[in-house]
Amino acid sequence: MLKYDNNSGAKPFLKWAGGKTQLLKTIEDRFPDEIKKSRKIDKYFEVFVGGGALYFDLMNNYEVAESYIYDINPELILTYNVIKKDPKELIELLSNLQEEYVPLEQDDRKEYYLNIRTTFNENVKEFDYDNYSDAHIIRASQVIFMNKTCFNGLFRLNRHGEFNVPHGKYKNPLICDNKNIKAVNKTLKHTHIINGNYDMSEDLIDDNSLVYLDPPYRPLSSKSNFTTYAGFEFTDQHQIELGEFYKRISDKGAKAILSNSDPKNEDVNDNFFDDLYKDFNIERVQAKRSINSNGKKRGAINEILVTNY
Repeated sequence: MLKYDNNSGAKPFLKWAGGKTQLLKTIEDRFPDEIKKSRKIDKYFEVFVGGGALYFDLMNNYEVAESYIYDINPELILTYNVIKKDPKELIELLSNLQEEYVPLEQDDRKEYYLNIRTTFNENVKEFDYDNYSDAHIIRASQVIFMNKTCFNGLFRLNRHGEFNVPHGKYKNPLICDNKNIKAVNKTLKHTHIINGNYDMSEDLIDDNSLVYLDPPYRPLSSKSNFTTYAGFEFTDQHQIELGEFYKRISDKGAKAILSNSDPKNEDVNDNFFDDLYKDFNIERVQAKRSINSNGKKRGAINEILVTNY
């Protein structure tokens, strides 16, 4: 089996709602003993990659022979692919955006941002995501620019696939992090990047696989607006279907770790995940909720980690 020097020091290049940076040690402490001892992984799958905090940390610190990342968000996967294929051209575009945007006054910055957002949204319906071209590089630069300059660093698409986050007010945003883009490029060189649903990975997963599943979290209240992801609903039925997928890959002998919200934060009698994953190990761990419009609700909260070993 081929082995690669993955350690590049790469870190997530986008700020991502539900990112796992703060939980890295908590998750890795729960890796299978044989992986912790050997620091080697035959096949790694991250099937809701998002910002990829665990993926990058794992690639920096473990010897990974094969790696696969999946996400249903076409804009996100497009950006991963551009960094893998054309980092130099992307850096040039981002550098130009930074040089033009940062010196502007606040009102002019807002206008500049809204123009980029409008151009991005106008191309949603007609954009050819399947056939890679220079247009992909331009679109990736827009994705990164908006993520670095929008309100709260969110990445949110409406049901029409349009980016709808308002402008943010950062003093000196780092739009072009060329050092990290080069590091991410090195990390992605031998990683398979797939735009699609998590279950597309099923045929490739086997008993030599480590799988991390970080789906859109089940909302803790009916008022939450995080029931959609990349324009797609992720309902309780989808959570149940994911639970069935988790059972199937467990039956294949894969080692699997899943994270999600803990409904018992709001209702101690809500056993949704306790019932769904009753055949596996469920642990409650503390995490900080960093993205919330209500500042009083940003603090420590329980999340669940499910392991099948």
